[in-house]
Amino acid sequence: MTLADRLYSLGLSPGTPVTLTRNRTVMISWRARSGLRLHAGYAAAPDDVLRAIVQFLTPRVRRVERTAARRIFMTFPVDQHVASRPERARALPSIAPQDQLFVDRLTVMHELLNARHFNGLLADIPIRVSDRMRSRLGELRAARGPSPPIIVISRRHIRRHGWDAVSDTLLHEMVHQWQAEQGHPLDHGREFRRKAREVGIVPRAVADLRG
Repeated sequence: MTLADRLYSLGLSPGTPVTLTRNRTVMISWRARSGLRLHAGYAAAPDDVLRAIVQFLTPRVRRVERTAARRIFMTFPVDQHVASRPERARALPSIAPQDQLFVDRLTVMHELLNARHFNGLLADIPIRVSDRMRSRLGELRAARGPSPPIIVISRRHIRRHGWDAVSDTLLHEMVHQWQAEQGHPLDHGREFRRKAREVGIVPRAVADLRG
């Protein structure tokens, strides 16, 4: 019996297109036009896992039940049965000529703040400037597979708020970098707030940059 037939027998609407993938990051996706796409490793899953997939896709299922179903199928080790496709490294965003001075200054600031607040233990990290941020002042884009982490700072933030404010934003993202390098979750939880207070910043990096 094929994986699609097993899913139909467990409640998936008969005739729903089922496409097998080896995507490393998206185990299951659904679109009305193309149907169900799921990792080929689920072909080795027992019925309770496949039943959880069907329940997750069923309309009007209560949120608590959908969450429980997701937990079941996401813990199934698909890679042990079918290897995921190797992820390609993301190319670092290029530096626009008008941003080079900004990037150079931010890189020096990172080095100084690293020495002052983290005993120089944080790794060197690429820094870029973006004009796409509408509310965020900056962000740490975590490492993903072979792609390295990167810190991005809003160009509007630099132009409108000045370098003292930018220094606080960079330090905020460096606390996230510290979280990542220490193996902590990337969030604004208790550990983040503790470290933010330790380095002397508030755990907020959002402002209205529109207009």
